[in-house]
Amino acid sequence: MEILVCVKRVPDTAENEIAVKADGTDIVRDDVVYSVNEWDNYAVEEAIQIRDNVGGTVTVVSVGDEESEEIIRREMAMGADKGVLLSDAAFEGSDGLGVATILKSFVDKGKYDLILTGALADDGAGQVGGMLAALLDLPYASVVNKIEVKGDKLLVGREIEGGNQEMNEISLPCVLSIQTGINEPRYVGIRGIRKVASLEIPCDGKDACGLDAGVVGAAGSKVKRLTYFVPELGEGAEMIEGSTEEQVEKVIEILKAKGGIK
Repeated sequence: MEILVCVKRVPDTAENEIAVKADGTDIVRDDVVYSVNEWDNYAVEEAIQIRDNVGGTVTVVSVGDEESEEIIRREMAMGADKGVLLSDAAFEGSDGLGVATILKSFVDKGKYDLILTGALADDGAGQVGGMLAALLDLPYASVVNKIEVKGDKLLVGREIEGGNQEMNEISLPCVLSIQTGINEPRYVGIRGIRKVASLEIPCDGKDACGLDAGVVGAAGSKVKRLTYFVPELGEGAEMIEGSTEEQVEKVIEILKAKGGIK
């Protein structure tokens, strides 16, 4: 099975205290530590497990600047077979549709049975997987937390409201957005990183992708980010003390006072 996984380099929120620039145009990126998007890491692990079970290859692709080579190599050290960087000054400022358009141009040059993305990335929109599927006219499932290969079909589990799971049968080729928790991504050791450190990572720009600069990047973006800001803190929680019975009575009083119950 030929599997493509779309990955993204994002600020590592566990390693950074994110601050917003005074003019609200961006976050402060000086000395920010970056890593692979968490959801994408689960997608790569799932792709590797499927390949190991049924055969084939895993390719990782990223839309970004030259620094994104770092995460492509990491995922190759993890076990992916190939890596490709899609990078061009014309791609900067692309919205979700722009990124999906760039990825589609790459997918069209190959033949993939399964395309995986993370369910979310750093902006939290969760758009790219669905948009890519629509552009490719392929079946799609989001927030996937279970995959079983059944010949030319997949049995796919989706996380839905209330902690429930929805099961679907989906034909290949298809696009799936992977939820965290579907597996346990393997540890990437120094030996694996050294093994891929000297491998050449192909880099395709807009010309290699056959794209006009006007349909991607800031020029082609239909969504414009106006500002970043830190929400104002509210008054905080009211801590209720006393025995369990006293706490319950106090909660009831508060709810009645605020119109929550009568």
